[in-house]
Amino acid sequence: MSRTGWIVALGCVAALVPRAGQALGTLPAPCSAPEYRQFDFWVGDWTVVDTSGTPAGTNRVTHEFGGCVVQEHWAGTDGSRGTSLNTYDASTKRWHQTWVDNNGAILLLEGGVADGKMVLMGETVGARTGKAYLNRITWQREGSPNKVRQVWDMSTDGGATWKNLFNGLYSRQR
Repeated sequence: MSRTGWIVALGCVAALVPRAGQALGTLPAPCSAPEYRQFDFWVGDWTVVDTSGTPAGTNRVTHEFGGCVVQEHWAGTDGSRGTSLNTYDASTKRWHQTWVDNNGAILLLEGGVADGKMVLMGETVGARTGKAYLNRITWQREGSPNKVRQVWDMSTDGGATWKNLFNGLYSRQR
């Protein structure tokens, strides 16, 4: 068989293998386990205010990559812009978030659901100070599917004490 014939034959086999597995029902859809839906309450278009009711920004949170990723698209009233990618890792049974923004900040967080809240934590080293600190961000429904509370706390003593950096109430845009 010529080289072209082999390439065509291999392409046909590769195209049939996934279909055969699906026909037999052996291949579950990617990211179909219930754990992948634990952060779905955050998906939507939101307006965000701080504890005094002052507008903080808007956040568009979407499903991406066939529902395997929850992506955040933040636009702050102060001009800040950022995005996070959130996904469940079935091998570690933990959620992961990678946040980047227009100020050069990077946050790497991980965690999961505790007491009905999504709680993600991660250590960051201050660019100016060189000191390590912990970030803990918590999301929870606030009385209805149309309200979500996000609280971001920071600790400089390994989690013994926490200082609040942000407390925002998300209201679903209609």
